[in-house]
Amino acid sequence: MASSSSSPRLLLPVILSISTTTFGLPSTNNSASTDNANLNRNSPAATVSQFVTAHNAARRQVGVPPLSWEPRLANFAKAYAAKRRRDCQLVHSPGYAYGENIFWGQGRQWSSTDVVATWVGEKQWYDYKTNSCSGPDCTHYTQVVWRTTEPLGCARVVCDTGDTFVVCEYYPPGNYVGVRPY
Repeated sequence: MASSSSSPRLLLPVILSISTTTFGLPSTNNSASTDNANLNRNSPAATVSQFVTAHNAARRQVGVPPLSWEPRLANFAKAYAAKRRRDCQLVHSPGYAYGENIFWGQGRQWSSTDVVATWVGEKQWYDYKTNSCSGPDCTHYTQVVWRTTEPLGCARVVCDTGDTFVVCEYYPPGNYVGVRPY
């Protein structure tokens, strides 16, 4: 977070931040394409519930309203995750209509709850008093708990490399210069 300004301004570098969790061992018993087929057979309602529940648990801790699932955002996230499937690179989607958190994790075992927990784990570096991150990036956390964000949509894909890529889209986006998330 940067210094205050007279009117809120979208902090593109903040939204363009990335999360690179590299622990975890890859599974060797399935191919990426088999894993993606299995992901598609899992209950979509269960996956949605995991993403929403994990986000809302963090939001409840700081007293902000819960998020709801938005199929339009989920479809955007799904289309973008499909583009990252081949290389699993931590590259943000083009355009800035939404707030966005992205994640890469070694191996295919990362659940929706695990991913959101890595973002929420950045809370330890957020200082509410100064409205800044001390140490590593904490802007994934601040987007998760951004008060005015209402819906979200997320997607998870196992890449051809066997690693996991997740993207969550938020509207309206958060992380404005000089504005506290809650």
